[in-house]
Amino acid sequence: MRRKISLFAAIAVLLLSACKSSSNDPQPSMNHEPVLTTTAQVILNTYQDLSQKAAKLQETTVLLRQVPIEAHLELARQAWREARSPWEQSEGFLFGPVDQEGLDPSLDSWPVNVSDLQAVLNSSHTITVEFLQQQEGTLKGFHTIEYLLWGEDGKKTVADFSDREFEYLEACAGALAQDAARLYELWSPEGGNYISNVINAGKGSKVYVSQKAALEEIVSALGVIADEVANGKINEPFSQKDLTLEESRFSANSKNDFANNMRSIQNIYLGQYEGEGDTANSLSALVSSLDASLDTRLKEHIQKAIDDIEAIPGTFSEAVFSHRAEVQKAQQSVRDLQDLIEGEVLPLINSIK
Repeated sequence: MRRKISLFAAIAVLLLSACKSSSNDPQPSMNHEPVLTTTAQVILNTYQDLSQKAAKLQETTVLLRQVPIEAHLELARQAWREARSPWEQSEGFLFGPVDQEGLDPSLDSWPVNVSDLQAVLNSSHTITVEFLQQQEGTLKGFHTIEYLLWGEDGKKTVADFSDREFEYLEACAGALAQDAARLYELWSPEGGNYISNVINAGKGSKVYVSQKAALEEIVSALGVIADEVANGKINEPFSQKDLTLEESRFSANSKNDFANNMRSIQNIYLGQYEGEGDTANSLSALVSSLDASLDTRLKEHIQKAIDDIEAIPGTFSEAVFSHRAEVQKAQQSVRDLQDLIEGEVLPLINSIK
């Protein structure tokens, strides 16, 4: 009896060992929470910078209205450029509250509805932040402020402003600052805490059922902005030779917009904003662990897209007619980047456990 029991035990151990060594067993899933935490922090830091710089822009428009001199007009223009930078660097992640709460069109609708804007200026409405927040996006946001600061031909002086334009400008900058602050607040752990939905993906997140789902949305958004720059922002004015289709043409800031859109991809991929972040737990580190060659190529493509955009001579308005080869080269670099993101990086992310 005793010997018989030992034999049964030996058979059981062998069966258990066989089961453990089966190649059909699922492999353990990787924990991507550190990568998601790094990515979410880049997003939060970008929105914090946007909120602070939009508040600064509002301050300069108040000063310009109080003391309308050329130096204060230039201060307001520079504050617009500085606030514009983090916004464009956020367009690689246009998901979450910026989309769900309608903040994207409120902040950045294009083109400006100049006829309706003029109608408001000619009316008896008191122009306040509250009034503008009830209007369509084409009557507020970055580009309405840009139009008021630079004018149609980019040559506006303080003497060209009417009292109503100063009133509209101050209220419009106030509405922009309010939207930017709300966007940051919605992501902040101390506010709407949307950031927790990304960090806790697959672990109680109300948005993402898995970490893979969150990573897929993040990478997909990078492809979306590359597509928009190559086939929308650059292509439409370039192919139609129509500058009314050029975003940020009043301020001649279009090239900066395009390059900062590429930096939004770079920031998310490298896990840093303004040179600070956790690159060891970035999307780049994850891709490198799976395909080091792809990681290297993607980083090279991002930098090439930035370099080729910045190498376009003069303003984009001038280049549409006078430097078409350089524009075409930059456009192709962005298209190549889009192809790499959508054709190789996204499938790699789709394949992870």
